[in-house]
Amino acid sequence: MLKINNLTMGYEGIRILDNISFEVEKNKITTLIGPNGCGKSTILKALSRAKKPESGEILLESEDIYKVNEKTIAKIMSILPQSPKVPDDFSARDLVGYGRYPYMNWMGRLTKKDYDIIDWAIKETKIESLQHRQVSTMSGGERQRAWIAMALAQQPQLLLLDEPTTYLDICHQFEVLELVERLNKEMDITVVMVLHDLNQAARYSDKIIVVKDEKIYKEGKPEEIINKKLLEEVFDIRVKIFKDEDNDCPYFLPIKNKERNIYKNKRPFEKCS
Repeated sequence: MLKINNLTMGYEGIRILDNISFEVEKNKITTLIGPNGCGKSTILKALSRAKKPESGEILLESEDIYKVNEKTIAKIMSILPQSPKVPDDFSARDLVGYGRYPYMNWMGRLTKKDYDIIDWAIKETKIESLQHRQVSTMSGGERQRAWIAMALAQQPQLLLLDEPTTYLDICHQFEVLELVERLNKEMDITVVMVLHDLNQAARYSDKIIVVKDEKIYKEGKPEEIINKKLLEEVFDIRVKIFKDEDNDCPYFLPIKNKERNIYKNKRPFEKCS
């Protein structure tokens, strides 16, 4: 569905991504992982056209994404950025309604079909009882479901999620990821997301792409990525690898490294960065 060729990007003269290439397969969940600051979110900004690359190309169904008009893109692709915000007086239903803006007629009004799709998106994300609540009064998990409902109301083929579980407790993290997986499996929505939790990435991804030192370090199925060698080289942690038989995926537990003193040469009570 998406093909990224020789992408190079940076900020204020600092190189973040250097000549990277990869593909996003249609109707699959692809997850980007890597150390902080490695460029995962920058990749999503490029895919969503929020930031133009210095060089390289992004092809959407073989067409240059920057040559497709904005309204067409909005009907194909929806993005949920980190920590999105809305005005305090917005209800969840108001927010979901924004997902229909790419389809509005020349008079700028929602039609009966639009309202039907808003109702459908609210039902699919199970926020019927919350739809008239102000978004600002909702819990983190409830807000994320409302934002995903807005994205769903766009009826996208491609959903981009930048750390969708950030700041959520463990229950709401799984609630959001289960919803994402269901949208992928039942509605054939292609998903590209950034996750920090590697065990969650292993459980919910068809493909994992590892970003490190401005490059694509490795990509493959979860069982090809979650291994002792890669996790030590990329994240500097020693682990034990296990098999989750229920979900047919690997998971790991960190091992304390007695030889590594992370507090060496630090002043008392100084936090590690």
